[in-house]
Amino acid sequence: MSDAFTVLWTHDTCRALRKAGRVGERPPVAFSGLHSSLPAWIGAAPGDDVYALHVNRCEVFVVSRMRMLDIERHDCCGAAPAAWDDPAYPGHGDWSALGAGGCGAMAVHVDATPVRFDVPIPGDLLSRLTWRNARGRTRGLKYVVDGRLERSVSLQGFYRLTPESADELAAVVEGAVRV
Repeated sequence: MSDAFTVLWTHDTCRALRKAGRVGERPPVAFSGLHSSLPAWIGAAPGDDVYALHVNRCEVFVVSRMRMLDIERHDCCGAAPAAWDDPAYPGHGDWSALGAGGCGAMAVHVDATPVRFDVPIPGDLLSRLTWRNARGRTRGLKYVVDGRLERSVSLQGFYRLTPESADELAAVVEGAVRV
């Protein structure tokens, strides 16, 4: 059975995607890293879903659902850098906003829904979303007040959703795809 995770995309990341004209396009790749400048896709395996979330004015949006394909360097990535100032993934320059230049970045190939900023997570669902850690403990989202997220700190990172929350987020995305 596959798992599902969430990752928070910052205002800077989302702004860069908009500026680069990536809204409506499907990212072929995301980036993982060991340094705190990038999310570490630890625990994710091929077939797992990762929901890229964005918080804007206390509202949480699903920007893209990415199904992980692999974490290997392919021809599409371009040549590996020969010097420290060479781009790490020249073949994915169009998606560099997702962290291609991050410290220790590794390409994660994905099959994703188009990037969009108009798929809100309903406020009542925010208070029900739960994540579970490696020890099986679950936690909910902190700072949800009247269906709005007052602080995004509990979304920052790469976290495994419980199966029930994964199903509910999948329904949000599927509903948006049909529209």
